[in-house]
Amino acid sequence: MFTTNYEKLSREELLKLIEVYAKNWLAHDGCWFLAAEEKYGMEAAIELDTKSWERFAVAEARRIMKVFDIPANGGLKALEKALQYRFYSIINRQEIEWVDASKMIFKMLVCTCRMPTVILWSRSLPVVMKTWVFISSQVQTTLLR
Repeated sequence: MFTTNYEKLSREELLKLIEVYAKNWLAHDGCWFLAAEEKYGMEAAIELDTKSWERFAVAEARRIMKVFDIPANGGLKALEKALQYRFYSIINRQEIEWVDASKMIFKMLVCTCRMPTVILWSRSLPVVMKTWVFISSQVQTTLLR
């Protein structure tokens, strides 16, 4: 029987393993997209990819919120906390800048698969953390109102 030895790994080794897992997840996403494109064409692959990410984002958000006790509809501070735990944050460089108490800017400074992105989040939005914002590779800046 196969067993794992995670408990024997040092902190540094666990951090390296998390990075390996994140890169594997990204590679799988890319392989899946290419296979869909080969079989169904680019337009269909993009449509399937968008639907897949919509579903994954909900599952990811729910797990993050549960594990880290982040309240639903917790506002921008809760969103800020949750965004820091997304799986891609291990392999991409991001930062959050607060404009004022009701607005924050999320910046994806280095993205391994897409262009850099800037999103302005406003408290006037109904910030419901059951979904994330999806940025396609064609969109460089998105302003949410």
